Amino acid sequence: MPSRPELVEEVLLAGRKLSTAAVLFHTALSARQGLSATEEKALDVLARRGPMTAGDLARHTGLTPASVTALIGRLERKEAARRVPHPEDGRKVLIEFRQDWVAKVAPLFEDLVRSLRELCEGYEDDELATVAQFMTDAAWRQEEAMRRL
Repeated sequence: MPSRPELVEEVLLAGRKLSTAAVLFHTALSARQGLSATEEKALDVLARRGPMTAGDLARHTGLTPASVTALIGRLERKEAARRVPHPEDGRKVLIEFRQDWVAKVAPLFEDLVRSLRELCEGYEDDELATVAQFMTDAAWRQEEAMRRL
């Protein structure tokens, strides 16, 4: 078995490979949807985190408020997101992922999701739990690094 420093380097290299593959996949995916990569990932943030203000979307994406305003306009024109009244503060609006967009794009994910589910079959539950925790922690650290840029 490799030493711990060698294993850590393998994990870091694997993370770089996964990151590159993910960026390239999402670039191709966003092009198929008529979106920019930034628009596609902003939709992912909205789909995962739920409706949020433009300021919150700016914080979660690292974009400037002016960039987020333009982004929201593009997503509305493409019918992928919409502005809805804030339920607690009538002066604010929330940006919401349109669920009908899912029906349009879900088939684009089917092949990858099926392949990843097959990959998971080769691991025990405790191994999957470890992988899931590592990926969650790594994503949090990457988001924190983005905020520090």
